Amino acid sequence: MEERDLTEAAVSDDPTTGLRAVRSLRELAERLESLQVARARELGMSWQEIADTLGVTRQAVHKKHGRRK
Repeated sequence: MEERDLTEAAVSDDPTTGLRAVRSLRELAERLESLQVARARELGMSWQEIADTLGVTRQAVHKKHGRRK
């Protein structure tokens, strides 16, 4: 979904369209988080620094992203 289309869908009066937009945003956020966590690790950030920046626990971020290479 294009950014403009996604923005319009997110404010749609049709709940099905709005919910699909929410799903698309969630998927985009997950992909962006994975990319940024991987980049942070490549640059030497600790799991604690990443967790603090994301506002989650170290254990949560490590469990979610720790096995990826």
